[in-house]
Amino acid sequence: MPELLEDTQALESTTVGIFRTATVVKGGRRFSFAALVVVGDRRGSVGIGYGKGRGVPVAIEKAQKAARKNLVKIELKDGTLPHQIEGRFGASMIRLIPASPGTGVIAGGTARAVLEMVGVQDCLTKAYGSTNKKNLSKAVLDGLTRLRTKEQVASYRGVEIESTAVDEMIAFGKRFTTETSSAPKQPAAKSNENEGGGRGKGGKGGRKGGGRRTESTPGGKGVTATVTQIKPKPKPKAVVAEADGEKQEAAPVEETPVTQAAVDQAPAAEATPETKTPETKAPQTAPEATPEATADTEKTED
Repeated sequence: MPELLEDTQALESTTVGIFRTATVVKGGRRFSFAALVVVGDRRGSVGIGYGKGRGVPVAIEKAQKAARKNLVKIELKDGTLPHQIEGRFGASMIRLIPASPGTGVIAGGTARAVLEMVGVQDCLTKAYGSTNKKNLSKAVLDGLTRLRTKEQVASYRGVEIESTAVDEMIAFGKRFTTETSSAPKQPAAKSNENEGGGRGKGGKGGRKGGGRRTESTPGGKGVTATVTQIKPKPKPKAVVAEADGEKQEAAPVEETPVTQAAVDQAPAAEATPETKTPETKAPQTAPEATPEATADTEKTED
């Protein structure tokens, strides 16, 4: 994440990489660290620094001092590059291509850090060869330092240059963004969550209420307090009595609260004895005599 260095110049610093080296000595290994830092103001000034130290904070501090000493001025065109350019350093090569507004910085981590510290908002990149962070960052800086605006080229050559493809692309992008921003915004649809009371614990619900409604209100740091509103019961209506063809309104009936003492003093209801109805038994009929049974009875009588 970029770190603000000076309030006067509005310089920001971002660390591209931390490198560790080890030296083997008699008692073991001795470590040292190196830091690659990019410093810029996001308005056309950028610098790259490299520092070494026995600890990471010391290495970063040395790299920031070196980067502030090596600040260079870069020519930009409305948040993008005035033309396409290629930068080289060692075995690394990178191509920087201007883009229309709204594209963003399409680049890797190393190239993005340098381009964002310069102030580039829309750009396309393509890296070739080695992707070493040290060489690639210096290749990006090499390409940026060789950028020239249309006015500078016209003054060098002594000729008048017409509008370029980059100018047309920027004009088209601005026209599109202004049309989008000027379009009327549609109001957001209101939810009916708080109407009625729902079909949860609040009863039947509906638009006229009938249950409970919960509202969430902030109750402190990260705490949400829930307020429950209960709809009051309607008052009893007055009883209307007709006497001699005229309607007379009687006094409203007031409900007397029932207390626990009144419940205890009330006489218990007498239990009515249960009457049992006598069960009617069906008359028993003698079984019909069979011929075998009659023969047996005659033998016994003899």
